[in-house]
Amino acid sequence: MAIMTGKIPVTVLTGFLGSGKTTLLNHLLSQENAEGTAVIVNEFGAVGIDGQLVVGVDEDVIEINNGCICCTVRADLVTTVERLLSRSKPVQRILIETTGLADPAPIIQSFMLDEGLRASTELDAFVTVVDARHNPFWLSMGERAEAIGGENVVKEQIAFADLLLLNKIDLVDESELLACETELRRLNPLARIRRMRDGSVPANEVLGIGAFDLKNALAIEPELLSDVDHEHDDAITSFALRPKGDLDPTTFFRWLNRFVQGKGADILRIKGVVPFVGEARRYVFHGVHMTLDGRPGRPWRAGEPRCGEIVFIGRNLDTGEIERGIAQCGVAQAA
Repeated sequence: MAIMTGKIPVTVLTGFLGSGKTTLLNHLLSQENAEGTAVIVNEFGAVGIDGQLVVGVDEDVIEINNGCICCTVRADLVTTVERLLSRSKPVQRILIETTGLADPAPIIQSFMLDEGLRASTELDAFVTVVDARHNPFWLSMGERAEAIGGENVVKEQIAFADLLLLNKIDLVDESELLACETELRRLNPLARIRRMRDGSVPANEVLGIGAFDLKNALAIEPELLSDVDHEHDDAITSFALRPKGDLDPTTFFRWLNRFVQGKGADILRIKGVVPFVGEARRYVFHGVHMTLDGRPGRPWRAGEPRCGEIVFIGRNLDTGEIERGIAQCGVAQAA
């Protein structure tokens, strides 16, 4: 239970690429007891997609998309929080959605070591969203990275969590869920584990729970407060594309499915917002490896440019091939 200190509580949503953080965020913000929430969305690439997908609080969504807040733009995180708290509009809580590649430890450092943040905010909980379907693969990928001296970000996100939300439970059977929960308890015996589907969970089980304990974090990483720099796997790159004009949906879906089936092993994450010819609503889609999901999003506003944005995160991305493929989905080419 949260203790009243007069400081602004900060909830950090972590979870590897495609786990369902933005979907969870929208569910939380749609509930009455999430009123007065300011949102900070961080993305790995230079183009921000997730900020467009956060609903209902347009004026309180701030994007940091020129790097990851756990390393290259930690100063931006500090500045952003300070800017939020200096506004005339009161803030009851801050929700930070990290990039899927974020290591929690440096984020904790930012709030513990910066004098201004330490005086005005307090970490309420680290909430890690776990993809029940892909988590075994992500962990094995992290173990391979560890074997060659890299970081296992997936394991770090689970280990530092105060609350583990096991998402996409409808995509696996009960035996797989139990195996996943056993692995989560092995990596983090202190965190509470809750199952959820489509990111749906009561806000009072995530916000204001007062679950963060610095002693537990220090037990995981004794050098946590030494302010050691963090670096990402250089093999993982991000590529952003802004298609020009409306796309033909038939041609686009044909290309997208062919691309994902052919390159799925190298695609860690794909997400986008695109305009389709004759459609008043934007189309929102995302995928992990060979799994794709998409649906109509909010309508394009009057006078708003119908501009698409697509972000690819993965290895061995052939940007020229992707650009040519998307260009062929334009209305003129598809006609």
